Amino acid sequence: MVNFGIVCLLLPSLVAGHGYLKNIQVNGQLYPAWQVGSDDYITPAPVRYARRILDNGPVIDFTTKNLTCNQGGNIPSQGTISVKAGDKVTMIWDQWNSAHSGPVLDYIARCTNDDCSSFKGDTGNVWVKIGQLSYNPSANPKWASDFLRERGAKWDVVIPQNLAPGSYLLRHEILGLHVAGQRMGAQFYPSCTQIKVTSGGTTQLPSGISLPGAYNPDDKQGILVELWRIEQGQIGYTAPGGAVWSGAAPNPNRSGP
Repeated sequence: MVNFGIVCLLLPSLVAGHGYLKNIQVNGQLYPAWQVGSDDYITPAPVRYARRILDNGPVIDFTTKNLTCNQGGNIPSQGTISVKAGDKVTMIWDQWNSAHSGPVLDYIARCTNDDCSSFKGDTGNVWVKIGQLSYNPSANPKWASDFLRERGAKWDVVIPQNLAPGSYLLRHEILGLHVAGQRMGAQFYPSCTQIKVTSGGTTQLPSGISLPGAYNPDDKQGILVELWRIEQGQIGYTAPGGAVWSGAAPNPNRSGP
């Protein structure tokens, strides 16, 4: 007979490593992202600045359009955060656990016709990588997501200095590699925040990558990998999604790969 009391006690520990983007901070002001577990039950829907996320788990199938902005329907948010080129945007998670080690990746995409209310970003090479930290054997902790945990589940993203004004989606993502040794085991936790760059330079985004599309389940350098082999130095690690755009700002969190 199953002891349901024990099962209930175990459930929180099973999901403790999961997490979701809870707030975004810019110039001292806090903007709420979609509040998992509560916002679905509020009528009318509250103003949020990041697109809806279904739960605190990973995208189940990262070859589908759920990868773009997570499993929440990719519904445009009601709120948009005004920023300037060069501003630091702080992504604040509800929690993060060291058992889910992996890289932290940041992308940006220009909304078609500067209209994010009709832009999903789930087709075309629209995503440009503006930030990445992955595995640095000389750092402590070595994995970027573990460093995010030690910073209080916070991560900084800098809007490129010379980026042209306009409406953009800012995509922030953690990749958990703890069960990535099996095909489709890699766990992606993306979020999409709507921003409007009110002042900047004249630089337009180059062609980027497609999400979904760019993440190959059989990528043995960044996705289909075993943590222990990387940490023992048996193999190197290269995060998926290609190189960081040359027009991006230096990573504000720490230096290193």
